[in-house]
Amino acid sequence: MSRITFVVIACAGALIIGASERASSLVEQATQYSSQAPKTILELQQFRQTSSSPVKSRSGRVGRATLVNLNPAINTWFLLQVAWNDGAAETAAHLENARPHQAKILLDETHPAGLVIADGKDRFPCELFGPAASSVLDQGKSSPLAYYPLCGGRLFLRNPTKGHRTALESAVEFLRDQVWGGENVIAVFHHLLADRYREQGELVAPNPASLHDKLPPAAAEGPRAALIDPQYAGHLVVPGQMGLALAREGPLTNGMLPGNWYAGANPGMWVSIIEPDFVAPEILQSYRTVVAGLDRVESSSLCYLIAFDLDQFDLEYALGTQHPQVNWSERVLAQERVGTLPGPDGIGSSAPLVSTALIRPDQARKTVAAFIGGFKRSHGAFRFGDFARRNHGSHYGFIQQGVVFSKLQPGLATVFVLDDGSVSMKTWTEADNATLGRVRHARQNGVPLAESEGVPGALVARWGPGNWSGSENDKLRSIRSSLAIQNFNGKHFLIYALFSDATPSAMARVFQAYQVNYGMLLDMNALEHTYLAVYRRSGSELAVDHLLKGMNQLDKSASNENVPRFMGYSDNRDFFYLMRRDTKEAKR
Repeated sequence: MSRITFVVIACAGALIIGASERASSLVEQATQYSSQAPKTILELQQFRQTSSSPVKSRSGRVGRATLVNLNPAINTWFLLQVAWNDGAAETAAHLENARPHQAKILLDETHPAGLVIADGKDRFPCELFGPAASSVLDQGKSSPLAYYPLCGGRLFLRNPTKGHRTALESAVEFLRDQVWGGENVIAVFHHLLADRYREQGELVAPNPASLHDKLPPAAAEGPRAALIDPQYAGHLVVPGQMGLALAREGPLTNGMLPGNWYAGANPGMWVSIIEPDFVAPEILQSYRTVVAGLDRVESSSLCYLIAFDLDQFDLEYALGTQHPQVNWSERVLAQERVGTLPGPDGIGSSAPLVSTALIRPDQARKTVAAFIGGFKRSHGAFRFGDFARRNHGSHYGFIQQGVVFSKLQPGLATVFVLDDGSVSMKTWTEADNATLGRVRHARQNGVPLAESEGVPGALVARWGPGNWSGSENDKLRSIRSSLAIQNFNGKHFLIYALFSDATPSAMARVFQAYQVNYGMLLDMNALEHTYLAVYRRSGSELAVDHLLKGMNQLDKSASNENVPRFMGYSDNRDFFYLMRRDTKEAKR
């Protein structure tokens, strides 16, 4: 046998052994993921890939580094752990790959002072353990920056931050944690605030054509318009509290046709307004055994919708510094709680992973909008109905950058982004877990408002089984935010809808009118819980438009400049944001 043949066989054998070891690791990791036992956040990552190598700093320290790619299909988040032989405390660093579709992060014995970044044919040594007593990594960990750039910005160290919370959130948490019967006090508090944000648009009857001349035309490339009661055809509605800019001046003064879509100030965005009263009668009369009747208040309360063309934007998701948590929800029935587990998935903390709750600076330049996520963990599980008695109370699941923080539960409404950038919404099933390794982001929040085009969710009128939150009198209205997908004319639109005063039944009727393919609740009760901002850029200038004018109070200011929530400072709540897709980049 020739030497060349021997080398080929030896290499093939090594590949077979390596593949076998990887398969064995995946089986073991899947067992850890599924086990009903206390575990770490790492053990909850069944697709993780681990490598280890000796390291040596330029100052002579030696040790061993372990690099964990938390989900190789997503290739964004890594945990680097270093154990030094001198007995110093182990170093743990949460790293983020700035180019996950191109760059690989590697340990390499030929570069023992750090990592190597392989980007195509290029290899960049990334020194983390330099000659000084304080290494680059140490300097990064002591930095006040939430994202500390490493290796020329090819890699970021994620640092813990303290997320902002409003006075309302502080008061609610104090009542819940410190006051006897706090939950009952909060229920009354929310009831008193139920109609606080209600807005009824001024209805203007059809009038001279000159009025319409000042209106921007309904968007030809936009989403499908709502099905409207013919008696309101041609009427205009003036939305007094809308803070969004449109493509042309005029509509905030003269009104908008309800149910129509108008081009927003940013390309690829559209805006619409409606009240449930304007919905076509045949829709309001449909599914009457599923959808509750609407009272006069919510029927005449304004709803704002903003749509994003998903061919032009990437959807991202980020956990808050505090919410949603991974422990048990206080709503869970006693018989569903396992006393030996710190949380329903076996974890009580996500440490050593870091939630910055902030849009990365290099991504901020491409970000066009941000909006709030879903319920906190305290309300993100079921107390009543079938879901309360399965899967430990069916806690709402969430995933960021391919990392599972809370398992996705079957039967719950889910918005998710896959590794190819595609965005979907559906009711999660056990069969969907086969695609779990490809899920980049996911957020669950209760049960669906709309399950398919024109079909309301089966539980929209069932307060307890639907876990719609609010009061227990089954009739509480509130400001509520929601998310939907609409497929129309070969395009896919992500729609954020804010209802100024509604029950889930009113939300379902509006989604029926717009014929969305799926819709789900996000959060409720206050402007900070239903926040949405749009960013407009002109050169170096950044303008921030809020869906409702009052939401500008949730941003901060420094040196007489506006500092937007989620972009300028960390927040304690989870959120979504949309980045404009590079037109030169083929859709993944």
